[in-house]
Amino acid sequence: MKLQLKNIYKSFGTNRVLEGVNFEVSSGEVHALMGENGAGKSTLMNILTGLLNYDEGDIIVDGKPAQYKNPLDAEAHGISFIHQEMNNFPQMSVVDNMFLNKEIKNKFGIVNLNEMRKQAKEYLNRLGTDIDVNDKIGDLSVGKQQTIEIAKSLMTDAKIIIMDEPTAALTEKEIKQLFKIVKELKNQGVGFIYISHRMEEIFEICDRITVMRDGVSVGTHNIVDTSMDQIVQEMVGRDIGDFYPKRNLKLGKELLRAENLTGGNFYDISFSVHEGEIVGFSGLMGSGRTETMRALFGIDKLTNGSIYVKGEKVEIKTPNDAIAKHIGFVTEDRKSEGLILKQSLRENIVLPSVDGFKKRGLMDEKAIDQYVDMLMKRLTVKAENMNVTASSLSGGNQQKVVLAKWVGSGSQILILDEPTRGVDVGAKREIYDLMNELTDRHVGIIMVSSDLPEVLSMSDKIVVLYEGKKMGTIKNARTATQEDIMKLAAGGRTNE
Repeated sequence: MKLQLKNIYKSFGTNRVLEGVNFEVSSGEVHALMGENGAGKSTLMNILTGLLNYDEGDIIVDGKPAQYKNPLDAEAHGISFIHQEMNNFPQMSVVDNMFLNKEIKNKFGIVNLNEMRKQAKEYLNRLGTDIDVNDKIGDLSVGKQQTIEIAKSLMTDAKIIIMDEPTAALTEKEIKQLFKIVKELKNQGVGFIYISHRMEEIFEICDRITVMRDGVSVGTHNIVDTSMDQIVQEMVGRDIGDFYPKRNLKLGKELLRAENLTGGNFYDISFSVHEGEIVGFSGLMGSGRTETMRALFGIDKLTNGSIYVKGEKVEIKTPNDAIAKHIGFVTEDRKSEGLILKQSLRENIVLPSVDGFKKRGLMDEKAIDQYVDMLMKRLTVKAENMNVTASSLSGGNQQKVVLAKWVGSGSQILILDEPTRGVDVGAKREIYDLMNELTDRHVGIIMVSSDLPEVLSMSDKIVVLYEGKKMGTIKNARTATQEDIMKLAAGGRTNE
């Protein structure tokens, strides 16, 4: 199959979001689609799969015009879309999810569960996985759920599979398995449209890349003929210099010390954070990084351990206790925990600081407007105004709103859990620059990240966890390698 999108235009009211986009992909090819949040990638894919109509242009399949009524119609014609947010029913079994609305029935109309199990196993075996088709899908890792989504695509005889941020929540091991599957299917003639913000992945798995910016396709290149610098420049429309800014560590006083923290699935974790310091937390999924941070912020309960803020022992049993000690927390899941999506940007940003705007029991609305406007400009939040809902923003801009909330609250200790997950390259650089600016102002930062280059480039020291235990602290991140981290993350000998 050869699929071509030619001069696609799309407007929402007076807002033109696509302005003559060109893109193509063929069977047996992995073609990356990259661009900043809001560049138009999702809109283009929604047009392709029939979820949205388009104003002008042509969709050509094997030389003939095509237009799909809806995603099911596109699927019936060999185009499958695996979304970042997987549409599974967690309480149902693997086989029931795979055959939902596609049940195999005998001549009497009775569901033939044995045949469904047999076929489900065959499709999963084709992908080299040992998933039990009778297991509840909600009990499986994200990586296994991703594999099931690919198997579901194969069940529809997909010729082109669209994958949107497929590795965002996968472990390194699961990413390798996914890439193995993609390469095998590519060799069998399946084509892939691969949407990702992870530059290293694009250069590892893709054959070609098309870059979008502001609703326009600005360039298509063979991977072997381009570079990360060129792609970044095309995405943001400017040269952002080195991908990671330089760190200029000026270590100040100790802000936070954690001793022997123990909770749900982490044990005896000790570390410290100083003024001006970024402490990276690394480890495989399930290592206890996020759980440690949640307990430190008072969301989850500690069963043992002590917390000291500026040398004073403190009790943090609730998030309000943490906020009172000037600790902020940018959570891993910004949509369900970091933001109130139905509320405005103004309401979200002012939330931790609202008490400071009360005068004689009344809110100083003008001061709030000035405060929110200042933070939105400082963090370059792209939005029509401060009164639009948080749900209307792109992922990168939602992340900036969460950051604005805590930066504005005056947090002296800032916990950032996966601060750039799902964020485009331009917004990533802005977040890194903000982190440097904050540490220059003597803020201490704890950064949890699954992105090893990010951990190595932005951290001053790195704490590595394995199965809930601290394996070691890499005291000078500048001289460390990914191999140093992975050795500890896999349970290797501590270097302390």
